[in-house]
Amino acid sequence: MSTTSRSLAELRKSYERAELSEEASHADPLRQFEQWLGEAISAEIPEPNAMTVATVGSDLRPSSRIVLIKGYDERGIVWYTNYDSRKGQELAGNPYAALQFHWVELERVVRIEGRVTKTDARESDAYFASRPLDSRIGAWASPQSQVIAGRSVLVAAAARYGAQYLLHPPRPAHWGGFRLAPDRWEFWQGRKSRLHDRLRYRLDAGAWVRERLAP
Repeated sequence: MSTTSRSLAELRKSYERAELSEEASHADPLRQFEQWLGEAISAEIPEPNAMTVATVGSDLRPSSRIVLIKGYDERGIVWYTNYDSRKGQELAGNPYAALQFHWVELERVVRIEGRVTKTDARESDAYFASRPLDSRIGAWASPQSQVIAGRSVLVAAAARYGAQYLLHPPRPAHWGGFRLAPDRWEFWQGRKSRLHDRLRYRLDAGAWVRERLAP
């Protein structure tokens, strides 16, 4: 075994910051998520809005990447991306995905599963218009997930689209929002001795059922 492998095997941390009980948690998982997200933001941890998105392609190979949550309500969790990207293509073929937030400093994880649909054009237009100019040009310049010869390809494309659209680039048809409508949530709170708290919410006949899972 290498020195690095031995070091990894010896890494330990005792989770003792908080607990998660049925009595103290919300009956509605969206409210529980709102509370924990708010606490992550208030704690000023790095990138509290970062989440992993996992999808499955037609070859049944899962893939994951980090994106930023841009909104949430009773309809679901929203993020924006290139529809022609790998995740966009995989969601076109299999509209189910899993999300995960990991707030290390709070010893918390939130997992969310459900069906994904595109946001409507007006919603995508409104968010696109709110982005910085260089980000809007970047949406045109980057053929996301495609092989390119080098960074110069992106720089040249950004210059070309910047000259074409100046200060008012429209939203590309290949760029917009996705919304995941949850049918499962899981809230994980680290606890001492690896006896972590895990509360799962699953949708059953239109109502949320809250269950405790073994860690």
